[in-house]
Amino acid sequence: MADNAGVLASLYPEGIDLNFGCPAKTVNQHRGGAVLLDEPELVGQIVAAVRRAVPLSIPVSAKMRLGNACDTRALECAQAIAEAGAAELVVHARTKAHGYRPPAYWERVREVRDAVTIPVIANGEIWNVADALRCREVTGCDTLMIGRGMVRNPGLALAIVAADRAAQGLAPGASGIAWADLLPLMTDFWRLVATHVEPRHRSGRLKQWLNYLRRHYAEAEQAFTELRLTNDPAGITAWLAAQRADANAPALHP
Repeated sequence: MADNAGVLASLYPEGIDLNFGCPAKTVNQHRGGAVLLDEPELVGQIVAAVRRAVPLSIPVSAKMRLGNACDTRALECAQAIAEAGAAELVVHARTKAHGYRPPAYWERVREVRDAVTIPVIANGEIWNVADALRCREVTGCDTLMIGRGMVRNPGLALAIVAADRAAQGLAPGASGIAWADLLPLMTDFWRLVATHVEPRHRSGRLKQWLNYLRRHYAEAEQAFTELRLTNDPAGITAWLAAQRADANAPALHP
């Protein structure tokens, strides 16, 4: 880890983040990710080794779950990470055993926050503005990390900021992303998929995202229905081009 961090440091990154929360079987079987949370001392050694390997100008941060099979060593792990020199810590409020099933145990994140002196960022089960506000209240964390909630609603962060500004008596600003504004981002995503994914798997990646988006956008529901049986990448490319053309077409007036 330290050797890799040293190589990465030569590329002048904004920071180096260590993920002790990954629940993937392939990662865990090779003694990586969330299984390390059974060994707080080793977690601390890893963070310390990475911290020593890179210049102090490059922040080293970490993410953890509440534990592997249980959360009894959560505070030990968080303290080991902090004492090893991490600049901040993200806590996903579930164990590996919990997976991604609700609820998220935000109250445990507050316990972690109270046990360390570095900034703690709360993560887990934040799907809308109300969730974000309640998560802050329960955890005491000012900052949030949002994963699947942003996949479902890419404008969620804007909505949270708008709510904060409104609460302060300021002009709220943009509170979301319209479907027409999302289409260019979807096109960029499709280009990346076409670059990195085998043709037979490409359509599945876009449909996976649409499946999330349809929880928030009516247009995504229609798109998912139209593309559900499509596996031809050329067909997806043509569909995206047609969608963007329709979004950019001038409105017709009687």
